[in-house]
Amino acid sequence: MTDINSSKRGSSPSSPSLGGDRHRSAKTGGNPLFLRDEELRQAIELLFYAYRDFTGEPDIILAQRDLGRAHHRVIYFVGRYPGMTVSHLLDILKITKQSLSRVLSQLMAEGYIRQDQGQEDRRQRLLTLTDKGAELERLLTETQRKRIARAYRNAGPDAVEGFRDVMLGIISGDADRARFENRGE
Repeated sequence: MTDINSSKRGSSPSSPSLGGDRHRSAKTGGNPLFLRDEELRQAIELLFYAYRDFTGEPDIILAQRDLGRAHHRVIYFVGRYPGMTVSHLLDILKITKQSLSRVLSQLMAEGYIRQDQGQEDRRQRLLTLTDKGAELERLLTETQRKRIARAYRNAGPDAVEGFRDVMLGIISGDADRARFENRGE
């Protein structure tokens, strides 16, 4: 078993400090603070399958336009944060300037994204979706929104916060996690 809560290392699964049976997982019957290797491997495998299916429908839409997942990520974040700077986009995507430049150049050439100079700092390049880009972003996002909404409905109301907590726990950077504080409240 792998102890994922080292601060409780000295406690037994039935100790009062852990709440005894209140902390038993309904599906595994064990204490959720102590995950077996199989549970962790299954979570990894589930992430692979979920990502495959989450990106599957958008991949088809993108392929029809000779675009790929890198284009999708750029279109999504520019749509989510209109007027964002290139440096902010680089910070989110964690890719090289050269990689972003290739993708961004194609998206601008094909009329999906517009780049403007910053009004306060003319060295800034501000990115905004064009009408064509906004339509593509809407189409791509709608397929994913439906998939996530269906999964949340099937899993129940506690799943939304639980999923958010798990995903935040997987994210490495404090700055990236901070992007989600107080969001949606």
